[in-house]
Amino acid sequence: MLKEILKSCMEGHTMTKTEAEKAMNQIMNGEATPSQIASLLTIMRFRGETVDEMTGFARSMRAHSVKIPADDLPVVDTCGTGGDDLGTFNISTATAIVLSAIGVPVAKHGNRAVSSKSGSADVLEELKISIQHSPEEAYRSLQESNLCFLFAPLYHQSMKHAVAPRKEIGFRTIFNMLGPLTNPANAKYQLIGVYDTEFAAKMAETLGRLGTTRTLFVTGGEGLDELSITNESTVIEVNGTDITTYTLTPEDVGLKRGKLEEIQVATPAESAALIEKILKGTANPSAEGIVMFNAAAALYAAKRVESINEGVELVSAAIKSGSVYQHFQTLQTEKEETEQHA
Repeated sequence: MLKEILKSCMEGHTMTKTEAEKAMNQIMNGEATPSQIASLLTIMRFRGETVDEMTGFARSMRAHSVKIPADDLPVVDTCGTGGDDLGTFNISTATAIVLSAIGVPVAKHGNRAVSSKSGSADVLEELKISIQHSPEEAYRSLQESNLCFLFAPLYHQSMKHAVAPRKEIGFRTIFNMLGPLTNPANAKYQLIGVYDTEFAAKMAETLGRLGTTRTLFVTGGEGLDELSITNESTVIEVNGTDITTYTLTPEDVGLKRGKLEEIQVATPAESAALIEKILKGTANPSAEGIVMFNAAAALYAAKRVESINEGVELVSAAIKSGSVYQHFQTLQTEKEETEQHA
């Protein structure tokens, strides 16, 4: 079947949702060769992936993934696409820690560095926060500390068949967009950073079809896959199936504009050191501001506040009170205790 789809795509046709799901099933089941996978990804990237194709692929990935039974919790995810090539610290990971300190259950979906200098798994290791949970451990961690990390290779094991072709072709593909749409805990509230507004629009329409309560897709004006502290950002808000688009600046939510160089790092260790300063309330204004901005947006997405402005005030107060850093230390302590009892 995949040969027929490849031939059709080469002739300029796109896949229907059903065809895309069947093609992805073949990839997930190990029935496609590395050459076929690389060819399909290349064709789609060259002509542009469609919403039907993204929907079919995402449905297949969701069906093949290991699930976290967390439907009883109002779970939030802060997973982004990566790929903005700007070398910033792990903003979405810092945001997840802040949210969990405020009492929001976060199932942080992520991986090691693929297109960035520091993946979420890399920086969590530096911060001494456990990254590898079984589904049962992840659910327990969500209940006890409002945070679990869902290491993508553990939950999307069928993706192993596409790893080599993705590495060999070396450019961003549809899989960069699918990761945030396939959270194993089925998070109904999300803040998804996307490096390109066109891709963000496609992802928003796809997630509207797949189902969400409220999700914000955000793209910084400089191509950042976060809400930007240095530029205007585009926000695509998905409420159920309703989609609205607007722009936001730091000033719109009571924050001062920052500098890009103050949020850039070269290694996971540098990222971890900056995150710890943010949680402690001793970081530079740009780094603290961008985490406050994104955490506030996630609080709004999760319907914990009426506006992002209100969210900024809540996050600022939590950091200043010391409760965020205390919570972070608890996450580290739990890791150490787990190792001692192992």
